[in-house]
Amino acid sequence: MAADLILTNAKVYTVDSARPWASSLAIKDGRVLSLEAHERGPNTEVVDLGGAFVMPGLVDVHNHHALAGRSALFELTFGLDAGFEDILAAVRSYAGRLGPDEWIVGGAWASTLVSTLSRSSARHALDEAAGGRPVVLADDSRHNRWVSSRALELAGVTAASADPAGGEIVRDPSTGEPVGILLEAASIPVERVLGETRTLTDEQHAAASQHGIGTLHSFGVTAFQDAAVSSDILRALKSLDNAGELRAWVVTSLLINDPIFGFDPIGAPLLEVAGRYRGEHHRPDFVKIFLDGVPPTRTAAFLEPYLPDDAHGACHRGATTMPGDELEGWLRTAAAAGFSAKIHCTGDASVRATLDAVEKVRAEGFTEARFQVAHGQFVHPDDIPRFAALDVSADISPFLWVPGVIPSAIAEVLPGDRAGRMQPNRSLLDEGALVAGGSDWPVSESPNAWEGIHGLVTRQDPTGTFPGALWPEQAITLAEAIEVFTLAAARAMGLDDVTGSLAPGKSADFVVLDRDPFTTEQSSLVKTRVTETWFAGHQVYQRA
Repeated sequence: MAADLILTNAKVYTVDSARPWASSLAIKDGRVLSLEAHERGPNTEVVDLGGAFVMPGLVDVHNHHALAGRSALFELTFGLDAGFEDILAAVRSYAGRLGPDEWIVGGAWASTLVSTLSRSSARHALDEAAGGRPVVLADDSRHNRWVSSRALELAGVTAASADPAGGEIVRDPSTGEPVGILLEAASIPVERVLGETRTLTDEQHAAASQHGIGTLHSFGVTAFQDAAVSSDILRALKSLDNAGELRAWVVTSLLINDPIFGFDPIGAPLLEVAGRYRGEHHRPDFVKIFLDGVPPTRTAAFLEPYLPDDAHGACHRGATTMPGDELEGWLRTAAAAGFSAKIHCTGDASVRATLDAVEKVRAEGFTEARFQVAHGQFVHPDDIPRFAALDVSADISPFLWVPGVIPSAIAEVLPGDRAGRMQPNRSLLDEGALVAGGSDWPVSESPNAWEGIHGLVTRQDPTGTFPGALWPEQAITLAEAIEVFTLAAARAMGLDDVTGSLAPGKSADFVVLDRDPFTTEQSSLVKTRVTETWFAGHQVYQRA
């Protein structure tokens, strides 16, 4: 059988333990035919790579590709280095292009600005910059919002509004008026009125997905799991797949609860219709459960208290969004319907609650379902061995294992001996856990897996902005880090039968790099660049 394409004179790292290295790659009908010099036909294309490094396409187990695309195409964006005055200037400039009552939507402001923005005077400054327009700006976690007076008015959020379950309206201590910071579920009324008054067309949703996937291609990503999808995103993926334009393996996560996005439908009604969106390259195979919030706003659930503050006292530990029996029920329901589950956990109490629920569901015979603890940056030492024992994947997020903005914000609310012990990746691997890499883009500013790989190996900020190392004893090897962002992530998503490594029969998803990372200094790993990305035997990106 003649190959369609043969790559020769390459240094191929397969991430396949049966044969980790090769010098050729033969492809037929979009799949790997062999790793040997292969039969050529009259139409076989032969490419000499001149010794370039080739490896499997990168796999991102946790991102929000469509939200990132929507942000890039249709929203105001600014970086985490933007201060208060910088954000106001960006809003003022953006407002100048809008009609008198058009929404300004964007982000992301740094978690370290919470106290600065939690003042009525800050909201008034936002009102002035926006010319009285409704504004909703997400923070770096995308769990919290800073909004203008007009947005509060349209959403009906007033001094008399009660805090919703799982959320908090930050108020002026002297007047009780909302200052403009909405934590977790308190954002939902604003998100819903935004959705009613500022809608995107199906074509725009498809464009957002395409833009997001194109960006992922530029970083070598050929398979990913979107961690929380709406029906709009599902329709967009289905339309692209039907048109033969979905050039990535996509697994989606259907929301069971929704404390931050305001999507509708969620839960059982969404699960009932998921099958209609399945396609050749799209698998709506997971549910998504938010079990807690995020540490900087004290909404993550911990076994031990946060540092004391005036609002929460000295014994505040946060709370899970649902009791253990409800979580267990959802995992059972999902598994019985053929779904796996991704559970958002940022505190060690929510991680333990998830492991307890999985243990019960596994004991009932649900052995095929995949379970992922998403983020899980804080894990009690007693719970680390349970990941492997219960076949639970650790979906890890790169900006949480190196010094940076979010770790700095966490250090303001947790005692130092706990704040510095995030992402026990070495310990998880040593105990046999499946550790899978996810960017959480656009919560992270880019989906560049090499930033994550650099951090996994060094535990240092790849940008060099923040000094030091975060719990350096938890560093892992380069080979382990590459597997975290390839085969391990594919396995966690249920895609390891088609991608994640280069082996005969698998999809020909691979990247060509500008260097061999195994001969690169650790301090320079972040400089690794993708020069070509191939999906199913077709080039989908080439660096200019």
